[in-house]
Formats: sequence, C-alpha cells, structure tokens
Amino acid sequence: MGASSGIGLAVAEALASRGVKTGLAARHTKELHALKEKYPDCVEYESIDVNHADAPKKLEELIARLGGMDIYFHVAGIGYANPTLDPHREAEVVATNAAGFARMVSAAYGYYRDNGRKGQIVALTSVAGTNGIGEMAAYSASKKCAQTYLVALEQLARSEKADIVFTDIRPGWIRTPLLDSDRKYPMEMTLDYVVPQIIRAIVKHPRVAYIDSRWGALCAAWKAIPDAVWIRAGYMVKGLRVKS
Repeated sequence: MGASSGIGLAVAEALASRGVKTGLAARHTKELHALKEKYPDCVEYESIDVNHADAPKKLEELIARLGGMDIYFHVAGIGYANPTLDPHREAEVVATNAAGFARMVSAAYGYYRDNGRKGQIVALTSVAGTNGIGEMAAYSASKKCAQTYLVALEQLARSEKADIVFTDIRPGWIRTPLLDSDRKYPMEMTLDYVVPQIIRAIVKHPRVAYIDSRWGALCAAWKAIPDAVWIRAGYMVKGLRVKS
C-alpha cells in the first residue's frame, strides 16, 4: 500500500522481479501499470486512496484478484516540515498517516482474522516516532500513533488468538522524493542500500526493525532523553517535502 514511488515502488519491483506474486496499490497508478506490463504474471494493482471510505473494499478486490494475501505491507504516507504549523498541512498529515493507516491496517487485520488465515502485517513507520520533532510535529506524532496502533493490534491478536505477526520497520533518512534534492541529511541512505534490509526484515519479521543499525542506536539514546531536555535541544529538520 503506497507503491507508486520511493520505498514502496522499489520494494514492489524487487519482489516482483524475484517471482513473488505482488499486489500494488496507490492513488496514482502509472508506475503500477508499468510494473504490471514488466511482470505480468506476478503483479496485480488497484488505485486506492487510504483516505477514502471505499479503500478497504478496494483492498478486498485486489486480494481476490491475487488469490489471497500472506503479507500486508503499508508504506503509504505523507510528510512536511511545517514550522509555521499551517493547520491544513498538519491535519492532512495526521489524516493520511494516522487515520488512513488505521483504516487500511485494520482492514488487513480483519481479512486475516475473519478468514482464519495466518498472515503478517508490516508497516513502514519512522525513527521520527521516537520523540516529537519541532518542525515535523504532525509527522512525528502520526508515526508514533502508527507504532502504538501496531502494539494495540498485536495485543488484540493475542487475545483473539488470531495467527498474525507484526513488523514495525523504522527507517531514518532515505533519499526518495520525500527529501529536498538540494540538501544532504544526517546518516542519509540510498534506496539500493535500504531495500535489501527492508526485505530481510519482512522475511525474518522481527517485532521492530530499525533501518539501519546506526539509527537503532541513535533512537535508543533518544528514548533515554527526558522530555524537558529534548524540548530544549531544539532538534530541527528542514527541507522535508510531501510524498504520497
């Protein structure tokens, strides 16, 4: 879910090129159609906007064309550096990254539970969910929401004895259209570098996977910082743009 560009598109092609039956979904389908033409026996796709009420139904239709779903991978999201706190942008980020996330991940959960199927739910969240980042307030809060939502669903799965495993993939800066092309970011990574790690995390399904180990170590340190100290640190992030 969210396969039209960046990480989603790169992972989708990596899987399809290996002969994995892959369902692709995004608002815009030009790139999805191109992958379908390139890997006709491995790819099905559907135009899905995670913010629309019909999105779960469209996911069901895509699953039917695939003949089932073993792994649901949620990548769809948007982000802004928004230091002026433009209300429209703040609400837009939360709507997509929190409400849209909950809409689709709950639909995937329901598919596995209601059909008595074993499955895996994988979500790309972010290291930004560790602590609130001043210029990315809505983005970091929405990623924390997604992380907490996965914890809650795992608790629900255990209580319902649903055979579902959860993997929360938390990357740092990755060079995609999300980033300002004119800026260099701390510990920035390329798609070629991170895609194999993401696929490895999907296959090995740890509960939480940081991409990469440097970011895992940094987040461990961030978690130990008291809020009062973090607030005074004034950690600033500039140049983040929208992605969908």
